[in-house]
Amino acid sequence: MRSRKVFHISLFLALLLLLAACAPTAPPAAAPAEQPQEAAAPAEEAKAEPVEIQVYYPVAVDAPIADILQGYADAFQAENPDITVVPVFSGGYGDVKTTIQTTIEGGGQPPALAVMLAVDLYDLINGDYITPLDEYIDAMPDGQAFLDSFYPAFLENSRYQDQIWSLPFQRSVVTLYYNQDLLDEAGLEAPNSWESWGQVGQALTVRDGDQVTRWGIEYPSGWPYWLFQPLAIGNGRNIVDPGNDTTVYFDHPKVIEAVQYYIDLSHVYKAMPEGVQAVWGQAPSDFASGQTAMIVHSSGSLTGILEQADFQVGVMPVPGHQEGTFATVPGGGNLYILKGAPQEQRDAAWKFIQFLLRPENVADFSINTGYIANRKDAYETEAMTAYLEKVPQAGVLRDALQYAGAEFSVQNLGEVRNIFHNYLQKAYNGEMSPAEAMAAAQKEADAALAPFK
Repeated sequence: MRSRKVFHISLFLALLLLLAACAPTAPPAAAPAEQPQEAAAPAEEAKAEPVEIQVYYPVAVDAPIADILQGYADAFQAENPDITVVPVFSGGYGDVKTTIQTTIEGGGQPPALAVMLAVDLYDLINGDYITPLDEYIDAMPDGQAFLDSFYPAFLENSRYQDQIWSLPFQRSVVTLYYNQDLLDEAGLEAPNSWESWGQVGQALTVRDGDQVTRWGIEYPSGWPYWLFQPLAIGNGRNIVDPGNDTTVYFDHPKVIEAVQYYIDLSHVYKAMPEGVQAVWGQAPSDFASGQTAMIVHSSGSLTGILEQADFQVGVMPVPGHQEGTFATVPGGGNLYILKGAPQEQRDAAWKFIQFLLRPENVADFSINTGYIANRKDAYETEAMTAYLEKVPQAGVLRDALQYAGAEFSVQNLGEVRNIFHNYLQKAYNGEMSPAEAMAAAQKEADAALAPFK
């Protein structure tokens, strides 16, 4: 019995061995690092690191600049979620520049981007505050076409020593605004010479005894060089030479004659208040409310004036000395990238510049502010075409560029400009004669420019 049981056990073991021999052989276990893996998913592009940039900007016209810029920042961030744009209102143009200078000289980090006067170019380069834009423009597939799209008068202050240092943004021209309804009531034509301008201003000035109830002209001179330049240009001699950044013509007889004409508008024609008129911010509302019949101001105030005025607003360049002649000068701010900002912020700032300067955005900015669209192709957009039909004044201001002379820009501009301001206002206030004031201004300006010659 035991032998049979042993036999059965032996037979069972033999069968197990036979089955094991016939089974498929398993591969040896692989080392963990060599184990087969599933097919890898396509590699995703590395996400850009979030970056925040500040944009310092001034408000120099009667328009909702802060709201407009914030709208552009929001639209840009919708396209570029990795970049946050923070607009920072910093007062007027001078305040923006001073804030940036103070920050840099104090060892701080400046904003990546700022809107500063186009004519501040030399001071900003000499202070080593800004960086040229050529590398960015050269990397564009259509960089030259991009530059060619700007009006030459607005791009003039962007170049120095064969480099592009800034690009036009909120650009304007000196403009004479006039109340067409008052001209029609008086049977007068818009002025087209110094003499007719004085006469029209005189005719539209209203007095009640010794009290003036409406001035014919308000001509702000608290920031005088820019609004004065068309008088000099319209008399045949600009105060600067666009081909020479160390020469001024303050004591030229035609410049002196232009200073005298400004004084004559009040002393001879009795058409405007005497002396310096520190009414830059007030003048547009004075005009729109009917307190004055004409103002000299920035084209950038057009939209605000049109919204407030209940009469037909006329615009034109400043009348020149001779009949049928006119003059103006470009002005306003350019976009500058600050050298002291980190590279990633400067790159982000360039992207925002490209966004702001798209033709459709240039057109939109012009429509909502009154600044002249800085690109020619902005006038080909549907929005601008429709706007010009509704607001023909905007087309008149664009066409005024044909009468534009070079804006005041020289080496050591801050000091030279202050010298001119000081003596021009002394002449306006009767503290010195125009000839004496301009001779003194020329002497001091030549000394300030001497180290740069």
